[in-house]
Amino acid sequence: MNRENLTEETINLHRAFRGKIEVASKVPLNTGTDLSLVYTPGVADICRAIAEDPKEADSLTSKGNMVAIVTDGTAVLGLGDIGPKAALPVMEGKSLLFKKFVGIDAFPLCLDTKNTEEIIKIIKGLAPTFSGINLEDISAPRCFEIEERLKEELDIPVFHDDQHGTAIVVLAGLINALKIVNKTKKASKIVINGAGAAGIAIADLLLEAGFEDVTLVSLEGVVTEGADWMNSRQASMAKRTNLHKVTGHLGDVIHESDIFIGVSAAGVLSKAHVKSMNQDPIIFSLANPVPEIYPEDALEADAAVVGTGRSDYPNQVNNLLAFPGIFKGALNKRVRDITVDMKIAAAEAIAKVVTEEELSPEYVIPSALNHKVATSVTRAVEQLVESEAECFVKS
Repeated sequence: MNRENLTEETINLHRAFRGKIEVASKVPLNTGTDLSLVYTPGVADICRAIAEDPKEADSLTSKGNMVAIVTDGTAVLGLGDIGPKAALPVMEGKSLLFKKFVGIDAFPLCLDTKNTEEIIKIIKGLAPTFSGINLEDISAPRCFEIEERLKEELDIPVFHDDQHGTAIVVLAGLINALKIVNKTKKASKIVINGAGAAGIAIADLLLEAGFEDVTLVSLEGVVTEGADWMNSRQASMAKRTNLHKVTGHLGDVIHESDIFIGVSAAGVLSKAHVKSMNQDPIIFSLANPVPEIYPEDALEADAAVVGTGRSDYPNQVNNLLAFPGIFKGALNKRVRDITVDMKIAAAEAIAKVVTEEELSPEYVIPSALNHKVATSVTRAVEQLVESEAECFVKS
């Protein structure tokens, strides 16, 4: 299907259904008895039960299976700051995916403010309705403070998918790609082009997962200690990355590297860049819709494994592989926080969906539509929580 036809069909679909989601009743409402049970007078008993024990809200209302998808519309897909109304179709789509893949009810909340304090206050005020908060498409660096503050001040999991969902799937892909090229985490030199929300989260998770040599590159240059253009999060990452203290730009750090991860802009990686890397380089060029380098060009330059953010090439890095199972496991176990260990467990679970027999340069990341993934990630999160609980009891 060409781009023009896809656009027309997409508009027609959304216009015909007036969006993609709806609120539906779980129970019948046909008789007076039904009305008494779902509303007055019976509902008063439910209210009293929750007032006596607030935890009962998880089992007596929709709260226990309800996630808020919150955005301010400032970093939507590759479209940038298009505002909260224009962001709503994406949030509706995310709600649909939650329901389809793990049966979670998710509700889009598009906020008409860019003020960090206002966003935090609004989400805190709405939190009693939900058992999880999925932050979405909020621009950096505000997204960092919003997530950190909410994680500190709320007793339900808060997860910025643009950061952590992307990082989890990248880690999953690298776990399998390293098997193809017979390299280790510790011996692999990684260059991440893009030092915004996704790039910083990827770097952070890879370091936590055992990689050691990671360098971040922003539009302004290599993230390095002392650079005067960095925001606070970039400055913090500068202390943990760029082991060789290189300055300059992408061309100054890409040579003799093993892995390139792009979360930046179209066309910034050339064939010459790839040829300057170590033997059998791994290229994840994730800019969308036009990647940092097209897979065919990377392969012509002797890349061993290539992934993109696109669905029309192999090895798509798609957050859909991570967020449904992460939230399902977290909600099932009623955890307060989604931890680094949960993210790593999720990445390992995604990687394992690709069997040793299936593993190939064209298949290091499972399809986004593979329903085994959500189940595997859910169980991995649950098992981690269970094992940590057992360790706590024993200690």
